[in-house]
Amino acid sequence: MEHTSFSYGIIIFLLGTLGIGAWASQQIKGDSVNFLVAGRGLALPLAAATLMAQSVDSNATLGNTDLSSEFGFWAGAALPIGLSLCLFLTGTFLAKPMNRMGLITIPDFYRVKYGRTVELIAACIMCVSFSFLLAGNLVAGGYMFQTFLGTSYVGGITLLAALVFAYTVSGGLFAVAYTDAMQVVIALLGTLGLLFYLVANFGIVIEPGMGPLALEQLTAVSSGAAINWASILALGLGNMVAIDFMARIFAAASPETAQKSCYAASLGTLIIGIPFSVIALSANRILDEAGVVADGPVLFALLQNAVPPLLGLLVLAAILSASLSTADGAILGTSSVLAHNVFGIRHEIGDGHSGGGDRLLFITRLMAIFITLLGVFLGLRVPQTGVLLLLGFDLGFAGLVVPLLGGLFWRKATPEGAFACIIAGSITRLVFFAFMPTMFGIDNTLFYIPNSTFTIDFDGFPTLISPIVGLIAFVLVSNLTYRRLDAGKLRERTLEEIKHL
Repeated sequence: MEHTSFSYGIIIFLLGTLGIGAWASQQIKGDSVNFLVAGRGLALPLAAATLMAQSVDSNATLGNTDLSSEFGFWAGAALPIGLSLCLFLTGTFLAKPMNRMGLITIPDFYRVKYGRTVELIAACIMCVSFSFLLAGNLVAGGYMFQTFLGTSYVGGITLLAALVFAYTVSGGLFAVAYTDAMQVVIALLGTLGLLFYLVANFGIVIEPGMGPLALEQLTAVSSGAAINWASILALGLGNMVAIDFMARIFAAASPETAQKSCYAASLGTLIIGIPFSVIALSANRILDEAGVVADGPVLFALLQNAVPPLLGLLVLAAILSASLSTADGAILGTSSVLAHNVFGIRHEIGDGHSGGGDRLLFITRLMAIFITLLGVFLGLRVPQTGVLLLLGFDLGFAGLVVPLLGGLFWRKATPEGAFACIIAGSITRLVFFAFMPTMFGIDNTLFYIPNSTFTIDFDGFPTLISPIVGLIAFVLVSNLTYRRLDAGKLRERTLEEIKHL
């Protein structure tokens, strides 16, 4: 398969993405609300597309295929299933009330419900976790550029980061939403096209114990059940506090639009993600028949050796779209949280004539430079997608999900309880991470303290234990510190906090 055709196709795709981002910048008009939440006016098709694009990243495509081909269907399918579950649960319980609050970023919720200290801690954890998320998607793009464009790995990551930075910092969430819509269409066409081609030409032959009906993958620890459930829950619940995910909820034109968009995106995530799990089940057989040994991602080997060039290019564009659609949201979301919630810059109305915009807009764009450079550094330091991506979601699941749900649905939730939950859950998860040799079946190359207590057999359980520790701390401390507050005064305080966002 000619690399030249891949190279030209990828370059054209990247230039098209950059052009859409530049065009979208005209809608910012110097206002940070336009920049950060698209003026709170995304219609249903655009809101659904950008939510779907946020959930389909390089881990749900490349990582999904690698895991399914090596460990079985459920190991890879757990990723899109978890992301789809998050969208469904958010649509059912969170989309309407969160959209109705008129927030700018997800840490704003923690400020409204629990005060400035909890907001600051939550914001810092989110910034750290999303730096990992950004890095993981840059890693996937770096490998792709190295394989199909002939760049070095360092050059691939740098080029991809510069491109995403350019269109994100110019057009904000408008640029993210419009490019996401294009990327989702490409991802859908590429995924289904690849599935139909491989089924028609090679068939799907599933080895015993590897397919969807091998339910021991969900019931037996020896078959990876703990890891698979940990993946589903980390994504299904941890993604609820994702910065870029909630920004899209806030940007929907109405609470009803936010809810319907979640449901549509939930279905779309399965339609795009599950075929990669199915394709992987026959990938090794197809490559063996072609006399090919995969050196890198299994999906790349298939595209190079088993499919026509045009289809291969379409699938490459789909994978690249998945990385771009998550990387741009990570840069925008993390930068806005740094500026708005960590440094405390509030929204101000621009004058609409000078074009200078408000201070929050300026500082967010400035922070985007730092976040992009940090993502490149982490991607070069830890050139693996799995550890970085799943650790990011794990941190949110461990300490931030319980205060979010408690703040919405439990009247006894207190700032002290939220603080205790965040600290207990997050520290527990980080300690487990440091002592575990693997995480979700991937070697821990980021930070591992050798020990004989925690082995690979315990993998998956830290994800399940840490949020329970946080929940216990939240309930105990909240009950100890709860003070009955008049409902009218509570509503007045909440409205006052929202007014000052």
